[in-house]
Formats: sequence, structure tokens, C-alpha cells
Amino acid sequence: MKIKRYLMLVAACTLFLGKSFAANNEKPFVIPELQEWRGAQGMFTPSATSRIVYAGKDPAVARVANQFAEDYETMFGRKLAVVQGRASAGDFVFSISGDKQLGEEGYAVKIADRVTVSAPKAKGLYWATRTLLQMTEQNSDLALSKGSMRDYPDYAIRGFMMDCGRKFIPMNFLRDYVKMMAYYKMNTLQVHLNDNAFKQYFEHDWNKTYAAFRLESEFFPGLTSRDGYYTKKEFIDFQLMADSLGVEIIPEIDVPAHSLALTHYRPEIGSEEYGMDHLDLFKPETYQFVDSLFREYLEGRNPVFVGKRVHIGTDEYSNKKKDVVEKFREFTDHYIRFVEGFGKQACVWGALTHAKGDTPVKSKNVLMNAWYNGYAEPKDMIKQGYDLLSVPDGYLYIVPAAGYYYDYLNTEMLYKEWTPAHIGKEVFPEKHKQIKGGMFAVWNDHAGNGISTKDIHYRVFPALQTLAVKMWTGKDCKVPYETFNAARLSLSEGPGVNVAGRIGKTPRAVYNQETLKPGTETGLKEIGYQYTVSFNITSVPEERGTELFRSPDAVFYLSDPVSGKLGFARDGYLNTFNYQFYPDEMASIAISGDEKSTRLYVNGQLKEDLNIQKRFFNGGKDSMSYVRTLVFPLEKAGNFKSTITNLEVLNYCK
Repeated sequence: MKIKRYLMLVAACTLFLGKSFAANNEKPFVIPELQEWRGAQGMFTPSATSRIVYAGKDPAVARVANQFAEDYETMFGRKLAVVQGRASAGDFVFSISGDKQLGEEGYAVKIADRVTVSAPKAKGLYWATRTLLQMTEQNSDLALSKGSMRDYPDYAIRGFMMDCGRKFIPMNFLRDYVKMMAYYKMNTLQVHLNDNAFKQYFEHDWNKTYAAFRLESEFFPGLTSRDGYYTKKEFIDFQLMADSLGVEIIPEIDVPAHSLALTHYRPEIGSEEYGMDHLDLFKPETYQFVDSLFREYLEGRNPVFVGKRVHIGTDEYSNKKKDVVEKFREFTDHYIRFVEGFGKQACVWGALTHAKGDTPVKSKNVLMNAWYNGYAEPKDMIKQGYDLLSVPDGYLYIVPAAGYYYDYLNTEMLYKEWTPAHIGKEVFPEKHKQIKGGMFAVWNDHAGNGISTKDIHYRVFPALQTLAVKMWTGKDCKVPYETFNAARLSLSEGPGVNVAGRIGKTPRAVYNQETLKPGTETGLKEIGYQYTVSFNITSVPEERGTELFRSPDAVFYLSDPVSGKLGFARDGYLNTFNYQFYPDEMASIAISGDEKSTRLYVNGQLKEDLNIQKRFFNGGKDSMSYVRTLVFPLEKAGNFKSTITNLEVLNYCK
């Protein structure tokens, strides 16, 4: 009998312990993955009296508390009071701690009857709020799994570079990208401010080849591109806004190659021998011009380049002659020291293996983008004393629709195999003291190829989510790729950010209107790829340029401005279907779009598919893919005369 009671007791204890163990919460899914997690039991659910409480009088802590409150309300529609003082159960509590092991960006969170957040620095507190927002958005009741976490990055610089030279990227898009990067704890955005297209697409004529310098210049009126640029004020405001979200902007003026925009303005400083996209390194006028250009943005008490780093380019110049190599090295050293003279850290593209020579180039406290080992052998650069930023082109270069490098990064390979310690074929120890972090890049090489900012985003966002993990958690991420790749889709782009135009997470109709009246405001901005917009029309003759819908980024025309056909415009490109209405025509119209094409259906029949089109140059010797996609605008109906009925918007391709 005693044995039977003993066995029953053991069974009961085992059952209890099993339930107790099973009730401990698993590590929450967030991006980047948490470094340390210790699960507890149960959930913390904010109550009607929950507050955000901060300790002490540090204004930086108060700022983080208020940022968290604003983002919480934006994402979840709940306004939490922000107070200084003592906390109670149900509150979110923020304070500076003395745990120096967490470093500049690390933080600790304990989720129990309240959420207690601590960090050595305010930046760590801010990153903690990104984790809490991501955890919250995955639960409809806004609940958080109880437990404790310690989190900290493996690499100090976690970045992304956008080529704004060959394609103008509007400021509102860059600002959204900063918010997005901050949501995933990416802390560095390099803005490539000037560049040029390839001359084979412009009749092999440098004078006709597209080139742009994107920043307002008062020293050199006319240098700034006319088809899109940033004023000094908005660029300063942008950098300050980014800094408030923990993101550093590294502005880049690329010299002495990739410099056609400069020589279009000042032809006498161009190189006749190596091409007008190269500056002539042997002319004193070149240095006078470039000195003045950098000085315009670096000098004064409130310079245009606000942050601690400035990128001077120095990439892909010819190395055919020794005197040219030595002059290139002299040029590089000059501008490293020039930038440092204004209290900035100089950043350069790795080129000093390609340009190997005798002229010394300063290396101490210089940050080098290590992009191709043939141009800069990373072991040699480390030996010379450079700090490296891992940007291997064979892993991390996106060139949209170009047919080389990546159209979309191989996120599975990157997630499973890559960390910033991998630079080309060289693999260094993790957290090597001279490898400061990593960066991926978008190069808009094929100027004029129809790519939109939405197309760029469609390529960038999965890469950003993936590389946020690999630059923060390094090689120690535990979540399998398949789990990560499915779960990442549940997360938004960030508080108030929806560049992709996603509406809803399940296939459904997201908008209906029995009769669409001119000027109707739908309450929706746009709908992203994988959509169908359908309507019935009884047409009357419309003036050219008559719109069906517009949003800030696109217009859909019932009668396009040139030919009077159905069509759409975005990013400066006009695309038309070979279809226009007869007077009094009654038709059923559907537009279906994804990341590859935009399709027109008339009365249920596919009329035209505007897919990726091959365009040829130089007698077919050169070609370029031309992209005709559309994120459909929905914000406001146009001033049309035709009758539009049975409007329906689906968040899937029908």
C-alpha cells in the first residue's frame, strides 16, 4: 500500500512539474533575436491604469519614455500616461542602470506584474522599447510573455546604404526608412549623394549620360540635380530626426571616380584619359573644387553634415599607371585628413589593394567599407590599421533588375551562414575588434529602368529584417530560418510606417464603394503588391490627364496626359495600356498588380500585361530591363465625368 501511495505521489509531482515546466514562456520572437531569455509563467496584460514611469531626472530617459508612449498609441490606439516617480503593478518602468556589461546599446527587461526596463545608456532603453512593441503587436490583447531578458549587439555598426545618386529617393522615403531601421535596431544609414549612369545607355556620350548631385549647393549654383535634391535644411532636419531614433546618417560625396555630376558642372576637372566620370587628379583646380565642396557642408557652428562620420568615396579609379596610383593615394590621404580637420571620422571605400603603392594613406581611426577583396584585401587593411565595415558585394549588393549581383538578396544563405566576420572568402573571428559591423547596399546602376521606390523597398525589407538579426545576434541566433522567415511576416515595418502598402494579413476585400464619386477620399493611401482593383464604368469623353485615383506616390489615369489611354505614373515614369474607352462604353475593368507586372482585364479578359520589358541599345549589343510595376494609389478619387460603380479592392491577385 505504501508503494502504491509513493507511486501516486511521484506521478502527481511529475505531472505538476511537467505542467510547471511547460508553463514557462518560450523566448519571444522579435527581430533581432534576443541574446538571453529566461522564461517565467503567465502573461502581463496592460490594464486601464497602466502608465509609463521613468526614474530620475535624466531628460534622455524622459524622451525615451515619451517616444514609447507615442509609438504605442500609434500602433495600438492606446494612450498611456507618462509620469516621473514611483511605479505600481501594471506599469512600464524605465531607468538607467549600472550594468556596464550591457555596453552602449544593451538593455535588460523583466516582465512580471510590471515591465521593468533598465540600461546603462538611453539608447539601450530605446532599443528595449522596439523589442516591447514587436512583442506587443503579435498579440491581439497586447499581452507580453512574462520572463526576463538581457540583450546587446555583437557589432556596433549595423547598416544599410542607399544609392540616391542614380535614382532620386524622396526625403519622405528616407525618413520612413530611418523609422523602419530603428524598429529593427539597425543604427547606420549611408546616403550616397552623387553618382552617374553607364554611358553605353546614353549613346556612349558622357555629355548625355545621366548624373546627379543630390544636395543643395550655394557655393556652386547649378551643381545640384534639377530632377530631385535635398535642401540643406531638410537634410539637417533628417539627420537630427534619425539621431533621435538611434540611427546615424553617414553622408557620402563620392570622388574621384563616380563623379560625372561634378564634371558636368565643371568640365575642366574631368579626366580625358580615363573618362569624364573620373576627376583629373593632376590638376590643382580639382582639389580647389572638391575642397570647397566638402567645406560647404562641414564648416561653421551648425554644419550641414551633422553626425560624427563623413564618407569621401575613393573607389574604382584606374590603376593602370603607377603615377596615377600614387596620385590616387595622395588624393585619398588628403581628403581623409581634410574631413578630420572638421572633427569628423573619415569613411572610405576599400581600394588600397587595387591602388597599391608607396604613398602613405592615413589608417588610424579611418572606417573602410570592405566591399571586394580584390580592391581591398581585408587582412592587409587590418594589418595597416583600418577599421572595417563588412560590405561584401558577393553577398550584400542589391542592383534592382540589372541581371548581375542580386535582384533580391539570398536571405536564407545569409541567415544560415553570414556574419560581419565574413568578408568575401575571408572569415575572421567573431567580434574582431577592427570589424566594426556590416552593411548591405542598394545600387541603382541602371538609371531609367523604371524601378520605383516601392520596388526598391520590396527588395530591401526582407534583407533588412534578416541582416538585422545577423548584425546584432551574429552567429548565435537559435531560431531556424524556416521559422524566422514565416514569423517575420507578422511584424510591421515600424510605428506608423507602411511603405509596402500592406492592408490586412488575410486575403479579403479591403474596400468597397457602390458608386465612386469624384473627389472621394477613401481613408486608404494605397495597396501594395498582390492586389486587384476592379470597377464598372460607363464612360464619357474625358480630358487628357483625368485621374481615377491618386496618392502621394502614384496616379492612375482613366485618360493619361499624353495619349488619353488607361495608364499610371510613379517615380517620374508614365506607363500606359493600349486601351482607351469609346464614348458611352460600358465595361468591367480590373487592374491586378504584383512585384513583376501590372495587368489590365476588360470584361474578364486579359487585355495587356505590362511586365518587365527588355530594351536594347547600341544595335542590340547592350540591354536593360524596364520595370512597369504599380503600388495602386487609393487616397483620393479624381475629377472624372464617367460613372464608376461596384468598386472593389482586394488584397490579393484575383
